Amino acid sequence: MHPMVKPALRRAWRERHTVQFGVTPAHAVSIGPVDTATGSLLELLDGTRGIELLSREARAMGLPDGLAETLVRRLTAAGLIDDATLGGPAADALRGRKGALDRLRPDAASLSVVDREPGGGMRRLAARRAVRVQVRGAGRVGASVAALLSAAGVGGGEVLDGGCTEPGDVAPGGLPAGAVGERRDLAARRLVRRAAPTRPPRSAPGGAADASGEPGLALVLVCPRDGLGAYVPDPALSADWVAGGVPHLYAGVVEATGVVGPLVLPGGTACAGCLELGRTDRDPDGPRLLAQWRSGGRRVPVPACDLSLASTVAGLAAAHALSFLDGELPLTAGARWETSLPLLDWRRETLTPHPRCPCGSHRKTEGEDTPDTPEVSGRMAG
Repeated sequence: MHPMVKPALRRAWRERHTVQFGVTPAHAVSIGPVDTATGSLLELLDGTRGIELLSREARAMGLPDGLAETLVRRLTAAGLIDDATLGGPAADALRGRKGALDRLRPDAASLSVVDREPGGGMRRLAARRAVRVQVRGAGRVGASVAALLSAAGVGGGEVLDGGCTEPGDVAPGGLPAGAVGERRDLAARRLVRRAAPTRPPRSAPGGAADASGEPGLALVLVCPRDGLGAYVPDPALSADWVAGGVPHLYAGVVEATGVVGPLVLPGGTACAGCLELGRTDRDPDGPRLLAQWRSGGRRVPVPACDLSLASTVAGLAAAHALSFLDGELPLTAGARWETSLPLLDWRRETLTPHPRCPCGSHRKTEGEDTPDTPEVSGRMAG
């Protein structure tokens, strides 16, 4: 082990005998009491020394035997130690791709803060390369989401959409102006390739494979160009994902409102069918309205999609997707977030599984045997 204090966490003395690692309350940790000599030993935890060398240098500084080991154990237990040599074979392979790693170093630093284990940040980052995701929609939101996931190291990204790129699809983080007139799906795939820091592995290690031999979908992101499909999703379009146990996340902009969520975990959280049934319970006229909204003859000629709002939604959707792919359970699981122009106040709506929905997620609240889903709570600052 070559321990180092996580460099992403800024270090400062609160007073003479207490050191604070980190700035924000979400990740800051204070350690004390720490005397001046032990504080000097902290400077040696930079990843260039193994435990034996650290022990020798500590003794040379006049520190007691075993202090270096005790300090490392203490900092490790507090989630403050990283190790540039750990993370497993996939992490080692990523370290061997210097150009790609240089692109991803800020992401690795962020993940080192999130993951308490030494080498955990690199392990998570390297695992993204073998993940297969699908983005449905290549408009201002969907194309930007696909590019963000690719740039963050997700190796198996594909984008599905129809038609040709229109001027209104162009966005700074999405499809470029040069793609106007080209097929949306092809233009989006080129965008994903250009954003990628490295090519994905030919055969992804781990994960269940589908009939084609490819790894199974870890996540589908539903980002329709007309945000109505994200705000009031059609259960028929997600029926196969629910039946096949494929997690899926909705995101889009409708009129002047952005929505991210829900993240549907089939059998564990509310799905599009639950949303539609719940909406009908609250508003008996809902089915009539939905039928008119979804009717081809009732669609607006140019769906409203503010560029800055679309970029905000895309960034938040990508962040929630990455959190889920990295093994966490973001607050879109069983809920969705909305914000509207011009005030941009974020609102969280908790979504309840519906007892008449065939997805079966309601059985969890009744104590029947369904996939375990951690409780979700909290709020997000606007």
